[in-house]
Amino acid sequence: MATYPLSAQMSAFVEKTVSFNSTDSSLAGLRGAYSEMCRAFTPPRPAGLYVVDFELAGVPVRSYQPPVSPSTGGCPCIVYLHGGGWVVGDLDSHDFICAELASTLGVLVIAVDYRLAPEHPFPAGFDDCLKVWRALRTGPFQLDPARTLVAGDSAGGNLAAALCQALRDAGEPLPAAQVLIYPGLGGDQRLASRSECVDAPLLSSSDVDCYHALYLRGSRQPGAYAMPLLAEDLGGLPPALIAVAQFDPLRDDGVRYAERLNAAGVAATLYYGEGLVHGCLRGRGQIAEVDALYETLLGYLAEKTGG
Repeated sequence: MATYPLSAQMSAFVEKTVSFNSTDSSLAGLRGAYSEMCRAFTPPRPAGLYVVDFELAGVPVRSYQPPVSPSTGGCPCIVYLHGGGWVVGDLDSHDFICAELASTLGVLVIAVDYRLAPEHPFPAGFDDCLKVWRALRTGPFQLDPARTLVAGDSAGGNLAAALCQALRDAGEPLPAAQVLIYPGLGGDQRLASRSECVDAPLLSSSDVDCYHALYLRGSRQPGAYAMPLLAEDLGGLPPALIAVAQFDPLRDDGVRYAERLNAAGVAATLYYGEGLVHGCLRGRGQIAEVDALYETLLGYLAEKTGG
């Protein structure tokens, strides 16, 4: 078993997260345990946010509106796609980050409750994200397309990257930027992080394989919309911030994607999160390394949504 030199704060976070693991390995058991863990890490929402659940193009979404009036040219917006291996997670699991982004940046945030595998394998969740993105162009909010972007963590980072590729391929207007946080992008087993972080805290290489198998059920030959690193051409995509965690089997998916975007002439910024583990966004306010990640994240998002 490899050892991972985590800070005392990060070790405590990992310990608390793992304490919610369930002995019930059924799908319902896994989802229930994940939801309980998420609740334990969800602070009260900042004051003044107007939060509404509704449907867009038949997909459940949640909007977070800050207490600022939008400018006449339309409001900035972040479409947020949650993580959870395409198998767990929902509007509540990532409420903590959506509320903070809306409140701190003063922007509209739309969280997407896409369908989950294995009941709804690829391309169901991907299709849902695309439908919501397209629906937002015509309403119900008046958005400024030049300040509307997509962000996601883990499986959500995968969906955000795939969304950008699909819109580019269809010749449709692109997000102003793509923000991918410890994304799983379909990198292969030969990437160094797969063996270096084989049993990393909170996500092991076998976990990655398991989630992929559930998501790609029935896909004989997954393409780039399932595994964005399979794309032959990454030119013409939106600028990117890609944040990776040092102790994460998915680390090199993000590193490789950033390298390939830059090689294709796309401005991609790589944030290499030293001492971070997969899923650590929830450690906000408890772990210095995580707060440093948020500083970079908020700085980049402020630049892209600030007009």
